[in-house]
Amino acid sequence: MYVSLSLSSLLLPPLLIKKIGCKWTIVASMFCFISYSLCNFYSSWPTLIISSILLGLGGGPLWASKSTYITITGTKYAESCGKLAKDVVNQYFGIFFLICQTCRVWGNLISSLVFHLTPNAGLDTPNQTICGAGDCPVELTQSENSTSGRPSNTVIYILLGSYTGCGVLAVLLIIIFLDQIQEDRVEKEVNCCSTLLSAFKHLRDKRQCFLIPLTMFSGFEQGFIASDFTKVYT
Repeated sequence: MYVSLSLSSLLLPPLLIKKIGCKWTIVASMFCFISYSLCNFYSSWPTLIISSILLGLGGGPLWASKSTYITITGTKYAESCGKLAKDVVNQYFGIFFLICQTCRVWGNLISSLVFHLTPNAGLDTPNQTICGAGDCPVELTQSENSTSGRPSNTVIYILLGSYTGCGVLAVLLIIIFLDQIQEDRVEKEVNCCSTLLSAFKHLRDKRQCFLIPLTMFSGFEQGFIASDFTKVYT
């Protein structure tokens, strides 16, 4: 997923934004995210690999088009009101991420509600579960019943259906209510070589280099909290 995300971030955003605009780039990218939920209905090595690649390919254009849309909208509003563009754009990004980060609240509320309302669905092959600091993924994998504590397929399908429905609803909201903006400030001539070169030129700036460890730590921390810590303690 992250390999395809890295490649798509370097190559796809300017091409798609120039071709179909910010709005429809967002719509197309969100369909890639929905495919990940759909493939989990029949999770296997091939389906998850394919959906992970699609998710990564959609991630780069989605975040780039979102940023472009917010920047252009904030700049135009600042011009009409006589305010500093950077102040308005920063405010717009703050509002966006305030709303965006609440997905962790709504997502966990949905999963909690589904698990709470389907207690009789049962667990597949219940077995002794080692949790907390005593958790050992190697021992769990090597045990005879490695799916101990796994929710039944009924619960999983309800949960995935809820997430897929939210994704479809989000796409419909974007299609119906999000205006197509005139990307006057978007570069019209796209050169892949110059795009790659400009990306690597950032490494000349020591401030950019100092940001790399912080970015890596953010990825490590999110992966640990969202998967390992949640699995063994919650």
